[in-house]
Amino acid sequence: MNDFSELERELRKLRPAQPSPFLSERVGEALEDSRRSAAADPTSSWWRFKEATRNWWSLGFGLAAAAILILFAAVTMERRHEHQQTVAQSSPAPETQPVPLGTERSISPSRFVPAGGSNVVYNTRDEGLHFADGSERPVRRVRYNTRQTWRWHNPETGASLRVSYPSEEIVLIPVSGQ
Repeated sequence: MNDFSELERELRKLRPAQPSPFLSERVGEALEDSRRSAAADPTSSWWRFKEATRNWWSLGFGLAAAAILILFAAVTMERRHEHQQTVAQSSPAPETQPVPLGTERSISPSRFVPAGGSNVVYNTRDEGLHFADGSERPVRRVRYNTRQTWRWHNPETGASLRVSYPSEEIVLIPVSGQ
């Protein structure tokens, strides 16, 4: 604690020096001279006007460039949306008709009937432009990771079976205009 009290005493002794009256007079004179010269010199106001218009021009060009970038982004997003394939698809379950009582069924008890399937794309990766073997034009390579699920149902016992497995598909899309 002694160290802090000694430090505080030393800091209290350190006070900023008072500015000299000569410094205050010189600052005041410099401000008056700048005001007088700005009022007396018409070219200085013209320069200020020129600087202000240049600032407006640069603001206008900056806004125009931002608008063009937004338009390019919108067009690119629209193109990607047009070329995007169906992400998930599902096959409908087959229709089963009720069998009247007392008639024989054609399905054996140990037989499963397809009940549907689905193909879900869970990762799409655009791997950029590549030159396929022997081609002169580049192609865009897109890799799809999917999970395919197939379902079967036994109408007699009510049992169902579901098989799911991952798959990977690589699609080469021709690129034009480059």
